[in-house]
Amino acid sequence: MITFNADEVYEMAEQIERNGAAFYRKAAENMEGPDLRKVLLDLASMEDDHERSFHAMRSELPPHQRTEEKFDPTGEGALYLHAMVQGKVFDPKANPAGKLAGSEHAGDILRAAIELEKNSIVFYLTIKKMVPGEGSKGRIDDIIEQEIGHVALLSSQLAAVG
Repeated sequence: MITFNADEVYEMAEQIERNGAAFYRKAAENMEGPDLRKVLLDLASMEDDHERSFHAMRSELPPHQRTEEKFDPTGEGALYLHAMVQGKVFDPKANPAGKLAGSEHAGDILRAAIELEKNSIVFYLTIKKMVPGEGSKGRIDDIIEQEIGHVALLSSQLAAVG
C-alpha cells in the first residue's frame, strides 16, 4: 500500500485550492451578469486564502513530521488518498478550469463548483485524521467550515439561476 506523509498531504491540499481558484476565475471570465461574476471572484480569493493556510501548515511542520509516514492506523485514509491520486475519486492535479469552454450555462458552472467543493470537504475530512498537531486539525476544521459555506452560497446562486 502507498503511504503519504504530511508534506505530501499538504501539497495535495495546496494544489486543490490552486485548482479551485483557477476554476472560479475562469468561470467568472465567461459569466454574464456582474453579481454572479463577483461571487465567483470572491470564491477564488477565498480559495487563495485556503492555499496560503495549507502552505503555512506545511511550512510549520518540523522536519521529522514532513517525512513521517505514521498516520492512519486503519489504513482507510491512505486507501482513499491512493484512490484519489489515481483519479478514481477525483484528481487533485487535474485542472477543472481547463474543462470550461466558455459556453457553459451558469447552472452548469454552479453544479460543477458544488461538486468541486464537496470533493474538497471529503478530502479535508480525511487528511484531518492524518495530519499531526491539534493546531493543524483546528485550522483544517476552519477551512472545512468555509468550504461548507461555499456549498451553501453556490446552492443559493444555483436556485436563483434555475
